[in-house]
Amino acid sequence: MIQTKKDIRREVKKTILALDENEKLQQSSHVCDQLRQLIEQRAPRCVALFAPLPDEVDITPLVADIGCRVVLPRVGDMADGTPEMEFFDYDAQSLSAGAYGIMEPQDGEPCRAEEIDLMVVPGVAFAEDGRRLGRGKGYYDRYLSRGEFRAFTVGVCYGCQLRGDIPAEPHDKKVGMVVVAK
Repeated sequence: MIQTKKDIRREVKKTILALDENEKLQQSSHVCDQLRQLIEQRAPRCVALFAPLPDEVDITPLVADIGCRVVLPRVGDMADGTPEMEFFDYDAQSLSAGAYGIMEPQDGEPCRAEEIDLMVVPGVAFAEDGRRLGRGKGYYDRYLSRGEFRAFTVGVCYGCQLRGDIPAEPHDKKVGMVVVAK
């Protein structure tokens, strides 16, 4: 039976809520270790990370210790009212809760998409082939679709978020690889 995106989101959220906090910490630590190795191998000049929500893998330890430029997303509206996402340099002093309660940088100019060498992408669920199910607003799909975007993309998830199949539509963008907690 093929599940809808809505069904998968509901099921995964329920499973993550049932995870013990220590288990979430261990899995997040494992993901961070794998990401550090990947970043060391690829030697990017600029890495796009994200400020995790409570139900996402906690990658915040990476911000301070990866040794390159770090940018985080900020969501806002374009002049025509279309919601959009841009990335800004990480500065702990400029972070405050933005759209959806996510911590976002508030200062500076946006980083150009072509400056990002590696992007760590959140998701509700992933398939091993890189298909990603987001929260349904399309921010990352639109950003990854930009013509100037060229970064290597990495999805991160808890073990329970890795699925055998994720329904995909033409506008859904895959990630280059998935780092999953074991």
